[in-house]
Amino acid sequence: MTDLNDRDIAAIVDGTFGNPFSLLGPHATPDGLRITAFLPDALSVAVVWPDGQEAEALDRIDPAGLFSGIVRGAPSGLYQLDVHWDGAHHVLEDPYRFGPVLGDLDEYLIAEGRHQQLYQRLGAHPMVHQGVAGTAFALWAPNARRVAVVGDFNLWDGRRHPMRRRLGGGLFELFIPGVEPGHRYKFEIIGANGTRLPLKTDPFGFYQETPPATASIVHGLGDVSWDDGDWLSRRQNLQRPDQPISIYEVHLGSWRRGADGALLDYATAAEELVDYVVDMGFTHVEFLPLTEHPFTGSWGYQPIGLFAPTSRFGSPEDFSRLVDRLHQAGIGVIMDWVPAHFPSDAHGLARFDGTALYEHEDPRLGFHQDWNTLIYNFGRTEVANFLTSSALFWLDRFHVDGLRVDAVASMLYLDYSRKHDEWIPNRYGGNENLDAVSFLQEANRLVHETADGAVMIAEESTAWPGVSRSSEDGGLGFDYKWNMGWMHDTLAYMKEDPLYRRHHHHKMTFGIHYGFSEKFVLPLSHDEVVHGKGSLLTRMPGDRWQKFANLRAYFGFMWGHPGKKLLFMGGEFAQEREWRHDYSLDWHLLDDPFHRGTQALVRALNGVYRSEAALHQRDCDPSGFAWIEGGDTTNSVFSFLRFGEPDMPPVAVVANMTPQVLIGYRIGVPVAGAWQEILNTDDPAFGGSGVTNAGGIATDDQPWHGQPQSLTLTLPPLATLFLTPTRTS
Repeated sequence: MTDLNDRDIAAIVDGTFGNPFSLLGPHATPDGLRITAFLPDALSVAVVWPDGQEAEALDRIDPAGLFSGIVRGAPSGLYQLDVHWDGAHHVLEDPYRFGPVLGDLDEYLIAEGRHQQLYQRLGAHPMVHQGVAGTAFALWAPNARRVAVVGDFNLWDGRRHPMRRRLGGGLFELFIPGVEPGHRYKFEIIGANGTRLPLKTDPFGFYQETPPATASIVHGLGDVSWDDGDWLSRRQNLQRPDQPISIYEVHLGSWRRGADGALLDYATAAEELVDYVVDMGFTHVEFLPLTEHPFTGSWGYQPIGLFAPTSRFGSPEDFSRLVDRLHQAGIGVIMDWVPAHFPSDAHGLARFDGTALYEHEDPRLGFHQDWNTLIYNFGRTEVANFLTSSALFWLDRFHVDGLRVDAVASMLYLDYSRKHDEWIPNRYGGNENLDAVSFLQEANRLVHETADGAVMIAEESTAWPGVSRSSEDGGLGFDYKWNMGWMHDTLAYMKEDPLYRRHHHHKMTFGIHYGFSEKFVLPLSHDEVVHGKGSLLTRMPGDRWQKFANLRAYFGFMWGHPGKKLLFMGGEFAQEREWRHDYSLDWHLLDDPFHRGTQALVRALNGVYRSEAALHQRDCDPSGFAWIEGGDTTNSVFSFLRFGEPDMPPVAVVANMTPQVLIGYRIGVPVAGAWQEILNTDDPAFGGSGVTNAGGIATDDQPWHGQPQSLTLTLPPLATLFLTPTRTS
């Protein structure tokens, strides 16, 4: 007979019993060791001992497959279950004889929100536990009545592997013997109100099925052999504000595709993309989000797997090798990271344990109207810990060199994109999201504390003060901020007919007024070539020659302007069509000399930017910039000086934004002697008309523009010049 009561038996059989270790597995009793096992549809179960003792049959106490009995074997609990089914027979380990994997310190740190390597404890981890190989599963679901692991190893039956509930921290865990890497799994959760929820993907899953399938795959943290030690040792110096940083922004799914439209995988990218980026002279690649996401059309910006590289392009190890290969080639890797919001897909984080666990209950705090997504509850310590752990995960496990944090403005403002009655003020009555501010400061602090030389970059579109100032000084603690204002203003200027540009001159000069209030990245990003905006080329005015000339002049102005550089893929060869995420870039355009010339220009701009210290050493310092003449609205000409350290020669940048050749145009310069053109966007090699100041120009001993010397130049049409004093050996 058994001491299980009818209610407990019914709950076990129904899969609703919330405390399985209280009844299942071995339990000492005055009469001996009681072993109870629920094996649905089993015909018989016997206990097998490791020392060869005779097997002892358990009593079948419910026809659904519940067995229990007092056995005479050693009380150590070392046993296996000999199970007979209809037409099958297996000897199995009993998962309910194994002790916990998580410790009290894990519970404490998770509850405190201070478990920096949370991903090492939660999720699915293949291991040997108590001498047996299997996988340890762990999950945070504090309001769940019962959580079970389901997968292709247990017929997706939530009755077979209910998890141990730990009394503190809202954690569930279970070690399942025999489960190996490659097995698919999810969590079946019964919420606080007794409702069985849709099956949930593991929030800490390290690998997922290729969408539209949604199961997590047992994988573990992996063991990759890295060969990027030299890069990592130099990274801190290479990503400082005084270094050249030119970023190639890439959507891996559409950068290049096979002849049949097949996706480029991580392994192929490790050859083709790496070679291309090196040839083009970029210092970094920035990937649009590669965290797993269900909807391809979100470009990755609606992620569900914050710990899983998307399986669309291969395995986590394949992604590791891509990063390793980029590093070996001297290219840094930045990845877009999205802590601002998450999609409401049923298999994801939405109402994860039947309650608003990761999000806010009140939609005025917890729902993004713009994207129909949910907003993380940054004030909940466990949620903030989940997100910071994700940030550290990519830097630690995949050697990523920085994270570009998406949609920071939407995190900072409680009234972001909301009407006056659709948001809740903070405790001081303001619109600042104080919890988000604290979260961002802490995430940036932890990254800088634990990932030597890694950088954090904010996409922040407002005038929030101190985004790239340290949190100790009252800032958010980012290293760099995208200069969205510069991007929008200058693009607005460039689309104007040159005849009318004199009336919009300030759009090109206004950025300097605040250009050193933050450490800026100048972005021409993916957002500027979608949603009906057209490509960069098609936004330029004039005939075909003028469109290319305008774009070349604009690129020259951008590379000469203070700030780090970012260009979305395709822009470097003047992609004509608007970007489409499900098609390759139009690489055939490089058969056209205008497109090939634009590509050659970007390659040359990267070379000059990297080789001329004056163009990068003081990118984020006002002492590195001075207008020569910023107010020539009559000619639509912009001229300025860039400075490096005192022993470095300056660079003069002059942009003529009209289609007229300007002869005898005088500019003031600080150094006497011969000056030479080191780059001219009107060079025939770039598709230009070939109007140059070839052979160098000698200064006139005539002060001009507040400078002691001057140069008399010929300015090509719709072109930007870079000039520097002639070097003497």
